[in-house]
Amino acid sequence: MSKTIVFGGTGQLGSCLQLVAKEKGFTDIVFLSEEDADILNPEVLQKTFDTHKPAYCINCAAYTAVDKAEDEVEIARKVNKDGAANLAKLCADYHTTLIHVSTDFVFGGNVPALLTEEDKAEPINVYGVTKLEGELVIPEHTKKHYILRTSWLYSEFGNNFVKTMLRLGKERDQLGIIVDQIGTPTYAIDLATVILHIIANDNQQFGTYHYSNEGVTSWFDFAKAIFDLGEVEVKALPLKTSEYPTKAVRPAFSVMDKSKIKNAFGIEIPYWRDSLRICIERLEAERG
Repeated sequence: MSKTIVFGGTGQLGSCLQLVAKEKGFTDIVFLSEEDADILNPEVLQKTFDTHKPAYCINCAAYTAVDKAEDEVEIARKVNKDGAANLAKLCADYHTTLIHVSTDFVFGGNVPALLTEEDKAEPINVYGVTKLEGELVIPEHTKKHYILRTSWLYSEFGNNFVKTMLRLGKERDQLGIIVDQIGTPTYAIDLATVILHIIANDNQQFGTYHYSNEGVTSWFDFAKAIFDLGEVEVKALPLKTSEYPTKAVRPAFSVMDKSKIKNAFGIEIPYWRDSLRICIERLEAERG
């Protein structure tokens, strides 16, 4: 495998990349935490690239606090746009291929149709705006890039919807869950596997791609599946978005078409509930 460096290497997706890399025997890969290499510090980044001279750079570092971003616009923009630009510039200087992780939140979510990479991105919250700005700045500096948009990411690592539902489901008698926001959960282990597959194949079909698990669901049905597979006895109540107001507006429908990535890299994508079962089984095994 080509020499690879991962920024945000100790976060949720970075941790999944570490696990998959170990399972598949990929050894020439370096995982960097924010303390190791802040993507907003050009001097540190320059030293990092000079030390490792990577063939690939994976950017998992991002500002992902969707509601907080509404009040912390500049911080979100610095991380999601300026950080991406810093990496893209160095990737161009070192002839490194950049793999950058983005989000379905670049879409407005007001059309109930599968979203393709060519559909117009019209984000409706600050997080989505700054992630789109990051997407747009990358091609200004390097042609050798993959932008992977994903959605509803979860895993055994970090804080995410699955772990939160399992915890709250055991603490409470009932939970209200949004029923009118539709999308697709993505097991971060599956995304990590695809990222390493792209690197291993090195077919250089650069550009923007969509990746989530297969299928369609609501947050309510996602939660019901979590309770079912996790054998958690809790009453789930469907809530309209209007009944559970949040600081940031969320897309009502953000189901992505994955045809492009499947055709380009010859991959099969697991159904969301099958991957959820695997994650919950692993979480239960960890607890013993």
